[in-house]
Amino acid sequence: PNNASPNLIIPPVDADGLRYSVNRKISPAQTTWNLRAAYNVGALNCNDPQYAEIVPAYRAFLKTHAKGLTAANKQVDAEFKGKYGVKFIPPREKYMTEVYNHFATPPTLKNFCDAVMAVSRDSSVIKPADLQNFAAISLPNIEVVFDDFYRRYDQYKTDLAAWQALYAP
Repeated sequence: PNNASPNLIIPPVDADGLRYSVNRKISPAQTTWNLRAAYNVGALNCNDPQYAEIVPAYRAFLKTHAKGLTAANKQVDAEFKGKYGVKFIPPREKYMTEVYNHFATPPTLKNFCDAVMAVSRDSSVIKPADLQNFAAISLPNIEVVFDDFYRRYDQYKTDLAAWQALYAP
């Protein structure tokens, strides 16, 4: 699906029946920070004309929610420092690289951009006091893009195996 590599490795399903994701089982501060990262990836990668609203909406989001985003970032630092001690920066940077790479998965780009576009429209009316709640609702609305792609990819592998069983030499 979506011109994905035929040997793509997709995340496993966890005990809850959900695929592992950098956006699951994370703190409210990390959820807020990851939403900002998704918005950033959208602003950088969603360049088609129908997504022209994303960049100005992202700029407004950063300005409107500067204090809340700074607080979320500081809280994420504190969480990583609590887990890794004074050498928390490399694990945090590794994790954030995974977050950015997740959002930039090429076969999901169009659907990701559609989801970020919806979030960008919704974000214009969010008051600073509601940022964390907005992130808690919006990040899963972006994550569903990846869940859907992984489901379709699994179906592709199942269908391919069935076809090969019937027609391959």
